[in-house]
Amino acid sequence: MEKKLVIVESPAKVKTIKKFIGSSYVVMASGGHVRDLPKSRLGIDTENDFEPEYITIRGKGEVLAALRKEVKKASHIYLATDPDREGEAISWHLLYALKLPETEKKVSRITFNEITRSAVKASLKNARTIDMKLVDAQQARRCLDRIVGYKISPLLWEKIKRGLSAGRVQSAALRLIGDREDEINAFIPNEYWTIDASLSLKGEKNPVKAHFWGDSSGKREIGCKEDADKVVKEASKEPFRVTEVKKGSRVRKTPLPYITSTLQQDASNRINFTPQKTMSVAQQLYENGIITYLRTDSTRVAEEAIGTAYSFIREKYGDAYALAADDTRKKDTGRVQDAHEAIRPTDISRLPEDLKDTLTRDQYRLYKLIWQRFTASRMTNAVYETLSVRMSAGGQIFTMAASKLTFDGFMKLLPPDDSENSDPFLSVELEKGDELKLLSFDPKQHFTSPPPRYTEAGLVKAMEEVGIGRPSTYAPTITTLVSRHYVTKEEKNLYMTELGDAVNGIMKKEFPSIVDINFTANMETLLDGVEAGDVKWKTIIENFYPDLEEAVKKAGDELENITIADEESDVVCENCGRKLVVKYGPYGKFLACPGFPECKNTKPFYEKIGVPCPECGKDIVIRMSKKGRRYYGCLGYPDCEFVSWQRPVDRKCPKCGRIMVIRGQKIVCSDRECGYSEPLPENDE
Repeated sequence: MEKKLVIVESPAKVKTIKKFIGSSYVVMASGGHVRDLPKSRLGIDTENDFEPEYITIRGKGEVLAALRKEVKKASHIYLATDPDREGEAISWHLLYALKLPETEKKVSRITFNEITRSAVKASLKNARTIDMKLVDAQQARRCLDRIVGYKISPLLWEKIKRGLSAGRVQSAALRLIGDREDEINAFIPNEYWTIDASLSLKGEKNPVKAHFWGDSSGKREIGCKEDADKVVKEASKEPFRVTEVKKGSRVRKTPLPYITSTLQQDASNRINFTPQKTMSVAQQLYENGIITYLRTDSTRVAEEAIGTAYSFIREKYGDAYALAADDTRKKDTGRVQDAHEAIRPTDISRLPEDLKDTLTRDQYRLYKLIWQRFTASRMTNAVYETLSVRMSAGGQIFTMAASKLTFDGFMKLLPPDDSENSDPFLSVELEKGDELKLLSFDPKQHFTSPPPRYTEAGLVKAMEEVGIGRPSTYAPTITTLVSRHYVTKEEKNLYMTELGDAVNGIMKKEFPSIVDINFTANMETLLDGVEAGDVKWKTIIENFYPDLEEAVKKAGDELENITIADEESDVVCENCGRKLVVKYGPYGKFLACPGFPECKNTKPFYEKIGVPCPECGKDIVIRMSKKGRRYYGCLGYPDCEFVSWQRPVDRKCPKCGRIMVIRGQKIVCSDRECGYSEPLPENDE
């Protein structure tokens, strides 16, 4: 009896799918893509309608030979690659790599959002032809990325260092990090004060706290100690008297189920997974039929899964906790494709604890996160009782707010990380006109903080918000930035390296459209238009290529005049007598012998900035941390341990005598609490 052949991407899926479809089917894996553009050249015929040239990927010959052997035996071939643009393109490439159009074999495309018996069998019943709109969307993306990479990267090799790369999504993401770094460097902290009043209320065991709000003219910020002292003085003149009491309720809304970006963010924050690790572990769970497809930007959930969840929650937690099956949830908006459901367990009744012995530790932790989030998303809202009190003393208005949980809803399963109560809920009733006894004031000085550096999770969120990339590209983009040493991680924070700063500077100057956030987001919209059938994919390439070609030529001419040549130092190589030259490495500049490879002598490079160390008088130089982050330190290290993240200047603060540093367009005191600053002179860099 002739058998039917099912071709999937991952070998891990083979065993799982075989169990579902019986002995009349042969299941084999392609191992991902089998054809791609050649590595050694552009591979796109710019003179002939931008036709791509596809070749067999090295190492895939044996795989294709084995597949062709089975194709000859099969009566029907099912292409069952992943259910997205990339998967559709892999199926299309398999179609031609296996020369299926030349045979009389029946060929069908099948997809399933989850690897379960019912989903796989349903896909076989609903087999279709390859969707060329999806294929063309992937071709457009691949060709755009190839053109950007192959046209711009050689310029970076020539001007900075071989092995560097530029990319359509990668360069825009690097721009986000660079812009945030500029914001942080330019940030000037502002002083502000808060005042808490500790009050005694008859019948209440512990003191209660009220927070300064303003006065009769409205809400007011306190900017200095003198103003804080005035508020305390005025509020001390009269007793605290309640002027308004408001009681109410509010709900904490049920969370939406995970999409790719929110799973990556939560996994980073809760279980310390990088986006790349999250996707790798989620792929394993998907291939083993435990969760639905992991690359999605839709929060939609299948009706069958909603009904199953409703029954499960009613049985496990009670009727009051189950979200009605017809409940109207938040609609997906913007650039959502809605091709796939949200990420959820394939079977909600499989509790994480039940699978703990069959999963690895990482798989268990991620599955628990996904299971809890999806189950919570089908539970009812949490409800709080709220209390808001306003009181006045000497014309100064103080407020107090508290809330207490009256129905936990989804929080029975997924408690919040933060405390809901701003103050303890009062055990006694307060009414307008009640008097409270003042125990003490607690004025505190604070300073505003700069925007935080991106974490990997934060960068994923930013990329999603501005429309850079898609669910499948977030993790690979960040991995590329780190592997190229454009950015470095310290703890969870991403820092721009000197190398990244140089690349970002060239890209912003010479290729502004490539790193322009709006341009990149609009390009994603055009690619979505190809998938929808509204835009022809080669039209995008035709419109994009001439402008890029012109920019590359212009950049090549201009950059020839500012080539970063090997700068000669005054340090003599002790091995051969040549003067060492400045080279760029993964972690910034270093000194190397120009006689390489005969002489391989290298030394650290220390660039003097013309400012003496305030502690020992030796030169302050630019140093690089082990992870590639620039800082300023004394040349006398380790005997002198002076360091500064901001560039010092050769003068002392007139207010406190400490060293001054450059921050943005100002010279500021290195002591944040001093707060002294002055404009940066126009002739200073």
